[in-house]
Amino acid sequence: MRVQRVVTSGAFSLDGDTFDVDNNVWLLGDDEEVLIVDAAHDARTIHQAVGGRAVTAIVCTHAHDDHVDAAVELAELTGAPVLLHPADHELWAATHPDRKPDGELTDGQRITVAGIEIQVIHNPGHTWGSCSLYVPFLDTVFTGDTLFHGGPGATGRSYSDRPTIEASIRNRLLTLPGNTVVRTGHGEDTTVAAERPNVRTP
Repeated sequence: MRVQRVVTSGAFSLDGDTFDVDNNVWLLGDDEEVLIVDAAHDARTIHQAVGGRAVTAIVCTHAHDDHVDAAVELAELTGAPVLLHPADHELWAATHPDRKPDGELTDGQRITVAGIEIQVIHNPGHTWGSCSLYVPFLDTVFTGDTLFHGGPGATGRSYSDRPTIEASIRNRLLTLPGNTVVRTGHGEDTTVAAERPNVRTP
């Protein structure tokens, strides 16, 4: 069982602004099957990294366009379902108006890949449907843009709220074991313990 990072580059657009971004795409699995966390920018590069393994699901941590713009093409290439929290369906539709996700993420949901259980944690704030994926077996949590090296993800744009993301991180992520590796949607890894001082207390 291993975690693989694929970095893809493209654009993020929201509220009339566009930025160039590098995204972390995560592949979690073994030699036989794999789960993809966030299909960003370049479906063919991600598909190449899959290397012929069966893809159990394409999980979207949230529906900002830079995290889902390759999801439909990647689903076609792999035959895997795209999973997204329903609170982000409006954002998804801005990028993919003619194709809905195949399934929903729900808080507490369990997803299995290569015999390892993944726990879905609903983390609203960066978007209303943002989710993290906790893998106790690997002491790892995939946080999308909810928690970064240095603290909470961005708010201040549509579909986001600062107090909500801070409460979500405090109550749902910082309660995980301190040695849990935080694998983010952009940039470098961190740990739960390292980020506890970076999140405001109420």
